[in-house]
Amino acid sequence: MILASTLSETLQRIENAAKAAGRPVPRLLAVSKLQPSAAIAQLAADGQHAFGENYVQEAQAKARELAGLGLEWHLIGHLQSNKAEAAATLFDWVQTVDRGKLVAALARFRPAGRPPLNVLVQVNVDDETSKHGCRPGEVDALAAAIAAEPGLALRGLMAIPTPHADIELRRPAFRRMRELFDGLAARYPSVDTLSMGMSDDFALAIGEGATMVRIGTALFGARPPKT
Repeated sequence: MILASTLSETLQRIENAAKAAGRPVPRLLAVSKLQPSAAIAQLAADGQHAFGENYVQEAQAKARELAGLGLEWHLIGHLQSNKAEAAATLFDWVQTVDRGKLVAALARFRPAGRPPLNVLVQVNVDDETSKHGCRPGEVDALAAAIAAEPGLALRGLMAIPTPHADIELRRPAFRRMRELFDGLAARYPSVDTLSMGMSDDFALAIGEGATMVRIGTALFGARPPKT
């Protein structure tokens, strides 16, 4: 039961990082991109409930296979507008909303019988041309658009800072994200989630105030190649 061991160890590392920083223990989102359904089922049996996927089509297949497990599915990859209907139907959370067109589409396609879709605004905090996400100055307008939709629930922010080889160089981006998050939470009572930090830098992100960390490699090992 290797995954059970790595899950326990990862949860302990998260707890230790939070304790060292004097922060609340954040939620763990297991990043299951390109991982087989059997591995997800094994982690679910060991108590992990929330899983993050990058691709809508891949997530659809896994959700069908694992439908009886009551898992919570998060989209953490870039969402194309033509996949908005499928995403709004399948996922419990979409963490990568970065433009108004997506807000309108997700709201339109969220099934009426489902709870509101939990939404995070993805912020391109380091203004990298190669990355998706809105600019920090665009957060307020997107947040207002999301909050105005009954079928959506504004829950907070998500970011992927520049992956500097020196981990410490990522701290300013995490700190800027926390400042944006605190400002947003002061205006919207529903805002409670700051998703940042991955396998190699989650302890730093927790220290700067992450409430959810997205971890794949530390749980599953190296990803298999995409076919």
